[in-house]
Amino acid sequence: MPPVTLISSMRNWLLPENIEDILPPEAQRIEALRARLLELYRVHGYRLVMPPLLEYLESLLTGTGEDLDLRTFKFVDQLSGRMMGIRADITPQVARIDAHLLNQNGITRLCYCGSILHTQLRTQTATREPLQIGAEIFGHAGIESDLEIQSLLLKSLTICGVKDARLDIGHVAIFRSLCKGSGMPHTLEVDLYSALDAKDNPKLEILTKDLETNTRDALRQLPSLYGDRSILRDAEKVLPDYPEIRSALSDLDRLSRDPEFPVSIDLADLRGYNYHTGIVFSAYVPGQPNAVALGGRYDEVGEAFGRARPASGFSIDLREMARIGSVTMEQGAILAPCSDDENLSFVIEELRNNHEVVIRDLSGNGQLGDESGCDRELALLEGKWQVIMR
Repeated sequence: MPPVTLISSMRNWLLPENIEDILPPEAQRIEALRARLLELYRVHGYRLVMPPLLEYLESLLTGTGEDLDLRTFKFVDQLSGRMMGIRADITPQVARIDAHLLNQNGITRLCYCGSILHTQLRTQTATREPLQIGAEIFGHAGIESDLEIQSLLLKSLTICGVKDARLDIGHVAIFRSLCKGSGMPHTLEVDLYSALDAKDNPKLEILTKDLETNTRDALRQLPSLYGDRSILRDAEKVLPDYPEIRSALSDLDRLSRDPEFPVSIDLADLRGYNYHTGIVFSAYVPGQPNAVALGGRYDEVGEAFGRARPASGFSIDLREMARIGSVTMEQGAILAPCSDDENLSFVIEELRNNHEVVIRDLSGNGQLGDESGCDRELALLEGKWQVIMR
């Protein structure tokens, strides 16, 4: 049995389940991706915002649905007595900034990067503290902003070194239109959403048995309407000729043309149904059971802040992306000997000004290099300090 002092010491450094430190090699990959992606967004006109880690609960959750509520840590603010939450998604915060703080009438492009916290695991291997990065367009309701966001996401995946990615695209307006057209009660709509989300066809048949024939048949067909662009022609044949459905199918057709990555269309994909209002998309890569990026249109979230601005965007977990992506890192550090030579100090500063990492060997024994990633060193050759391979 371990001594009591050892057990006490272990309790001091053990972290909560699925909360981890990020050590130097992983942190370096994550930081490299963060810098490259934020630069990508900057040159496309997206301005960086940094929302706070916690807010009053109603601000974090308004218009986002039950799923985000269950994933949000909640506590009472000792100063105000009001309920507060630690953000589980940054997108609602960015919508608040657009609607309430910036208050611009035209198109606004914003990007962000920060930690979020989840009460529950989204997958068995996930962390409860993802590092979320994303981009959002506010103030434009047309397909052009969805196309821009989709293109920016695909460029982001390329920068991350993700290979053989594919995009799954859906449109929640199709399901919404079918429910609205039938005049069904909200409780039945919620049950149907759950059945479609779980791909539970037997339950779907039971729930739709008393509906009008066209609506019943259309809802039962949704799970089978999955595949390439050709399924849009099948959808036109089996779905009611509602204006909202025609418009949704047209948008899906436009977004699935000539993409950089293969595209699949899934008309039963209702992810974020209580949150999204139009196009939804997910990026997948081989060997990963869950989406590596999520996005879509959410035109109603800003309503709680006084302005229901059209909005479209996406988000990526940088920690997960650094793990699965093929990130080309810069070369390692340079080991400098322990010396008072002024010329050496001058050379070191020049190298650092050129963005090289130079580490002085304080001990003077040359052992620091292996621990600090030094693949080169400064050596005095023919009277000059020169960088050589170790």
